[in-house]
Amino acid sequence: MTVYEYLPHELAIFNVLKKATGLDLNQVTEHVQLAQERETRASAAPEEPKSLSELHIAYLQHHQWRRIAHVMTEMQMRLYKPAKDPRAVRYEEQWLRRLEEDRADAETSNDQLPVELIRHRVYRITGQPIDEHAPDGADFVIHLMAGSLSEAAHRAWNAYGRPEGTYRTSHITSVEQVLPEPGEPL
Repeated sequence: MTVYEYLPHELAIFNVLKKATGLDLNQVTEHVQLAQERETRASAAPEEPKSLSELHIAYLQHHQWRRIAHVMTEMQMRLYKPAKDPRAVRYEEQWLRRLEEDRADAETSNDQLPVELIRHRVYRITGQPIDEHAPDGADFVIHLMAGSLSEAAHRAWNAYGRPEGTYRTSHITSVEQVLPEPGEPL
């Protein structure tokens, strides 16, 4: 039975907490602005067919940056420290509790399979739509979880690239890791 180390919303939240660590309020404010711009761009993009979307990720991250700026102001933090942020501490506690509960559920399932902790990441898949009448020739974008870039590409091809695939785009144009951002451990 599999247990995910991080769920997509946890990756989005913890990614921001990690980036914010050690930043001053001016730097956090810059990130708030960048996150707002990302959310605005994502809200103007074509809607994705799944709930794990660029808009959802952008919203979660923008919310976290705003919240951190507020906490730093209220608590008069010179530099952001998640250990001093009650909500960040609570996120960590909730994550650990969820992980323990998922492991316990997996161990008590009838599968009799060993519990496997999976460290998936979120990938953005972009493809060109078959339908020539797509608005402004917009690309097809979807986000999915996978263990590696090659696994994400394979899953994307099976669902979106093959002629008999579920959504049938003509071809996949890019696969990129978005959470955590490439090169950033979580």
